[in-house]
This record gives sequence, C-alpha cells and structure tokens, in this order.
Amino acid sequence: MQRKGFTIWHTGLPAAGKSTIAQGVAARLREQGLNVEVLDGDVVRTNLSKGLGFSKQDRDTNIRRIAFVCHLLTRNGVVAIAAAVSPYREIRDEARELIGDFVEVFVDAPLEVCEARDPKGLYAQARAGAIKMFTGIDDPYEAPPHPEVTCRTAEETPEQSVARVMRRLGELGYVGLGSEAVAGERVTTGLVPPHGGKLVSRLVPVEERAERLRQAQTLPQVHLSSRELSDLVMIGMGAFSPLAGFLGEADYRASMKDLHLTDGTLWPIPITLAPADPTARSIAEGTQVALVDGESGEIRGTMLVQEKFTYDKRAEAQHVFRTEDEKHPGVAKVYAQGEICLGGPVEVLSEGQWPQRFPEYGRPAEVRRIFEKRGWRTVAAFQTRNPLHRSHEYLTKVALEICDGLFIHPLVGKLKRGDIPPEVRMRCYRVLLDGYYPADRVVLKAYPMEMRYAGPREAILHAIIRQNFGCSHMCVGRDHAGVGNYYGPFEAQEIFDRIPPGELELQPLKFEQVSWCYGCQAVVSAKTCPHDESQRLEISGTKLREMLAAGERPPPEFTRPEVLEVLLEYYASVERKP
Repeated sequence: MQRKGFTIWHTGLPAAGKSTIAQGVAARLREQGLNVEVLDGDVVRTNLSKGLGFSKQDRDTNIRRIAFVCHLLTRNGVVAIAAAVSPYREIRDEARELIGDFVEVFVDAPLEVCEARDPKGLYAQARAGAIKMFTGIDDPYEAPPHPEVTCRTAEETPEQSVARVMRRLGELGYVGLGSEAVAGERVTTGLVPPHGGKLVSRLVPVEERAERLRQAQTLPQVHLSSRELSDLVMIGMGAFSPLAGFLGEADYRASMKDLHLTDGTLWPIPITLAPADPTARSIAEGTQVALVDGESGEIRGTMLVQEKFTYDKRAEAQHVFRTEDEKHPGVAKVYAQGEICLGGPVEVLSEGQWPQRFPEYGRPAEVRRIFEKRGWRTVAAFQTRNPLHRSHEYLTKVALEICDGLFIHPLVGKLKRGDIPPEVRMRCYRVLLDGYYPADRVVLKAYPMEMRYAGPREAILHAIIRQNFGCSHMCVGRDHAGVGNYYGPFEAQEIFDRIPPGELELQPLKFEQVSWCYGCQAVVSAKTCPHDESQRLEISGTKLREMLAAGERPPPEFTRPEVLEVLLEYYASVERKP
C-alpha cells in the first residue's frame, strides 16, 4: 500500500535556523525509509521563482508555488519539507488549506539572535538601506498563533529541535513511534491504523504550555461541564481521532442522524460544546476562547469558535439514546446543556488531575508504543466501568486465546450515582491481574471519558477509541454501555453487523450471557453448558453492587477473593461515614 504523504512547513525569520532543522528532519525521515523532498527557500528562489522580487505580491506568489509543489508531492505519498520565511499568516493558512496534511513548524528566534548569525550579511544590508522590504527590518513577520511545533533555536541545539519535530510527528500519527510506520500504513508495525488514518493530537507540548496559558488568560472564557471537559481531554490525547475539536453544525447533524461525519467517516455520537451559561450568545464566530473547568475555574484549553448553531435537544435524545426520558442519565445531560453549540478546533493545555491521580493513565500514542514494543499485532480491548467479576474474567481470557495481547481499559470519568469510585476499581484490577493473568500479555490503562449510556451507538464509539489505541478487537457482551431497559440485551453487538466493510478496522468479539454453572463448576455460556438455568448463577456488575451495598457477602463464584476484599473494605468505609 502506498504510504501517506504530508508536508512539514518551516517558517520563521531569516537566519532563524529553518534550513538546518529541515535538513535534519529530512535525514531522520529518510532513515525510516520515507521518500522526502526538501524545498529550501533560497533554492526555490533560484530555480522556481527566479525573477520574483520581495513585494508582498511576489512573496505570496513564491509561497503559492512552493505550496503547489508540496501539494503534488504530498498527494503522491512523498514527505514534502518546505523551509521558507513565509512571513504572512494568510498565505500560510492558504497553503495549509490546499495541502491538507500540513505540519507547521515555527522556528522561533529573536531578531537580535538572527542578526548576530546573519551568515549572508543580509540584515546588515537591510539596516543600511541596500535591501528593501526585508522581513524583520522594514517588513513584518506574522508569527503563527497555533503551530504544530515551535522550535526556539536560541535556546536549543539543532539536534534538540529536530528531535522535537520528530516527536510531534509521532504524536500526530505521521510517523510511527519507535517504528517506520506512517499514518495510513497498514503493514509496517502490524497494529491497526487509527480511525481516519492518523492520530490527531491536540495537546500543546509541555514546554509551551506556560506561555500559552498566559495568553489564554486574556481570552473570553467558556465554562465546560464535566462531560464536555472529559471530551476535551479525549480530543486532546487523540482518543477521538480524527476529531480536532467540537463538531460544527453539518457534522453534528450528520453524526446524530446517520452515524457519520459529512466526509463519510463513521462517527456515532455527536461531540459537542453547548455551554450552560449564557456566554455562548455573546461570542462571535472567529473568536478565540479559553475553555475552563466549570468546577475548578482552571483554564484547560483554547478553541477557535468557527461556528455557532442552535439544536433540538429532544431530537438529539431520540436519535442518540432512542428515548426522550430525562431519567436516562445521558438524556439528562443533554437536557442540562445550553441552547447554543460552539464548534471549532481546540488545543489542550492541561489534562487536569487524571495523569497524576491514576498511574495507569495512558494516551493512544504511548499505548501503541507499548504494543509495538511487545510485538503484538492483534490486541483485544475490554471496556469496563465495574470491578472485574468472574464473567469478565472468562470473556477476557477467551479473548487472550484469540489475540496476542489484552488491553484492560477502564474509564475513570464521572459515572452515575451508585457506581464504585475509580480508585477502588483500579485497586480491584491490579490485584486481579497480579494473581490471575500473565503479566507479559496484559496492559492496564485508564482513560478519562464519561459514560453516556448510549447502548449500541456508544459501543461503536468505544470501538473507535480502542482502534485509536491500537486494538484490533473489542469484547462486546450483554448490554454493552446500556442502562435500565432502554436497549435490547444484544443490540450493541447487532449494530456492528450494519457497518459497511472498511469503515471500522476493529472487529467485535461477541459474547453470549455467561454465568457460573454449579453443574460444570465453571463460568459458562449457553454455547458451552448442557445444564438448565436452575444450575446457573447469574453474575453481573449491577447485582454485585446491589449485594455489597445491602451488606451481603457475594459467594466465591462471583469474584476472586482478593477483589472481594477490596470491595468489602470500600463498602465498610462507606457505612462508617456519618
């Protein structure tokens, strides 16, 4: 399969270090076996743009020519690397729009540093008046507000700058992490590709966050609910790839009604921002805003508001949840939203307390690296919001018989009342994995999403997320992501049969209802057990929670003793609270 091309566009003042970084990145990419072409500004001026001057019109023409060549190379699977001053923001944005797969590298060096370097003596000539319209002297340089990478060449070596660019390319999914894979490549690492072809990370690099936070403090603020906040982090880490932000109106309606975005990408649940406060009405399209944790007041990200639109909450509830009943927890959250949706790309400045709170917290790019290091090609994911009981253990061990590895992936976002706190559940997972699973074949990672309890549609969303993490399969049992009696017990399995081939790389592992059979003395399903229901003990997370909350000690057939001890300790502590 032909590899996917992309363009790396280096921009900055003359003598900032663009060409040096570009050549270093090119060498690193060629080492990975990629086809690379470098379009250096000086070389282009000599061969492609000879005769052009330095007026704004001529500069724009020069950049359009470079962009067009990059566009041709990119669409033919080549990595195009441009190194040109390209001082005007508007023409760079035009290049991004033309090319599509575009990584902007801002080579940031103070003017005085560039003048001190001045290998060609151009700044001195400009100061003397011998060169007119020289960028940084008598013609402006418009720095990119949100580049994918910023290299501060006055503070770091060329090698460090090259490493920074390569790391970001890996985070964005353009090159593999520790491998030669390119986004869209189906063969090199053996892992399934991310949904949509590449991981779309919107996390601002750590070293840039302090300055970006300072800038964000001057922006209008939009307060996010806990669900919107968890969605923001999911977008930031790349778990919602290929989304780069909250949906605009056309994608919102397409996802709600047809389970697809307007470009045809499978996407079953709208990811929206509808602030409950009146802020949204006062924000104009084209405004940059700060995204704020509605509880703590912490700025967690920024967003370019490209669209504002109204929507029908009941229509969304009916399409997504198949009910307008406000007792449904997902429907209740939709009804609690504001009346106006804001759509546009985001950048995430903070993942909040999750990375510190949970040692197992993991992002897609990092988890893929773990799978690759272990040599796994097929990985089965297990989505959970409960402690693992004996039925879960049965399902996951069947999956281990099929796949190279198992990915236990509990969500630790806000759940509904009565659910067991995530810290307690994480302890349960650890003691179970320590005693009953082969350590080299299981990975445990937590992720911050909130449940919507959307049944079949949420099962598809869970599958997309796991594909982004590198999983080829996902366990889908009875009543996956359901709540109450809103969905049939196996609708979450049946919906996968309606997805056209090629729209989702991950495959479901469908499981029947499983129980403990006293006749078999084992966990069984209807496919494996000859005994009637009188000999079977139904095992479920709901029933386990009900027994523990009522002070009953579940029988040993329910869960392993080590897990039970953790749960009993937790429920005893709840009872002791006044």
